Amino acid sequence: MDKPKLFLASCISLVTTAMVFAIRGDVATAMGGDFHLTNEQLGLIFSPAFWAFTIAIYVSGALVDVLGMRRLHIVSAVGYVVGVVLVIAAPRPAGPVSSLFDSTGTTLLYAGFFIMGLSQGLVEGVINPLIATIYNDQKTRRLNMLHAWWPGGMIVGGLLAYAMTTALNASWELKLATIMVPAVIYLFMAVSLTYPPTERVASNVSTQQMWAEAAKPLFLLLFVCMWMTAASELGPDQWFPTVMGQLVPQLQGVLFLVYTAGLMFVLRFYFNGWAHHAPIRALLICSALTGIGLYWLGGLKPGTSPFIAFAAATVFGVGKTYLWPTMLGVTAEQFPRGGALLISLMGGTGMLSVAVALPIMGARIDRFGPGAALQIFAIPTAILVVIFGGLLLYFKARGGYRAVQLPAGAMAGK
Repeated sequence: MDKPKLFLASCISLVTTAMVFAIRGDVATAMGGDFHLTNEQLGLIFSPAFWAFTIAIYVSGALVDVLGMRRLHIVSAVGYVVGVVLVIAAPRPAGPVSSLFDSTGTTLLYAGFFIMGLSQGLVEGVINPLIATIYNDQKTRRLNMLHAWWPGGMIVGGLLAYAMTTALNASWELKLATIMVPAVIYLFMAVSLTYPPTERVASNVSTQQMWAEAAKPLFLLLFVCMWMTAASELGPDQWFPTVMGQLVPQLQGVLFLVYTAGLMFVLRFYFNGWAHHAPIRALLICSALTGIGLYWLGGLKPGTSPFIAFAAATVFGVGKTYLWPTMLGVTAEQFPRGGALLISLMGGTGMLSVAVALPIMGARIDRFGPGAALQIFAIPTAILVVIFGGLLLYFKARGGYRAVQLPAGAMAGK
């Protein structure tokens, strides 16, 4: 078993996932124009990616122990290629459609993003338990390093889209096609590598014990928190290029996405130690900063100085940095008997919340403008500050935060 190559393949697959996210946001306006879609319809077009993500990650959490991580990783790569081809090949309707399923073109758009969502879910369903298994003594640290490649992929996708627009005036179809490149790379890597069984299987924890972990009060509380952390991070992110382009029209909106992604990459990859040693405190501070950043961004007016806009984006970018991977890390550390299932439940509910958030945000952009759309997502962060503050006191009363350890098991590949 080659741990560095498994980690690399996991990083490339997460880059692919993030490129979908970044490029989809960049091409939204052009694609919406070609298919005569409103912002609310665009939100509905994009939302199946998140619903499908949820379905796939829930299913993979149960199947990964049976089918093996390698097979599911391969299927995810194939899904990206198929999904992109369907979207690019979708015929344009002659005019606006009242329902997405009134036109073959918009139906294929929906199907393509749904399949890409399935691939995103399979990727998360494989790489999170994989990294928790092969680095079981430093789960939160390694998960933060892995998920540094989520913003890393957004940087790649965002800069690529920006360069293709400014230098080549490339079509949105050509931009979307670039997603297939990393997908094919990690497909070949996955085919050639040996994957271990999950930590739960290697430690001989029964399926009954695994399911029992999901009923524990602390997990249920974290499960609820994931709804709010994911919506506050990823809901605004998907609309960020469009929203910031309207608020600061002198700059391309995708540059703000690239900037906040750069902050996240550096902090997650090189400054993950404090999240590893004090994950609950990290979640508390990040929730507060995310809320402040969103409220500030939502208060910006068209024509705002780019300096002020980037300052607000900095607060938001730093705040959202550790939310997703640290939530997964705390789950993996506190409930190792829950194995891939509980990690997948946590990731799945995060994407489910985004699926709900996207049409809501699109509708608010249509009715009230981009500022109000951002500010509504500052509300859940206030609730999170209270909850994480309570959890900080809870662990302090127990003598401090400690990861739960399972007996070491054989790590034979399969």
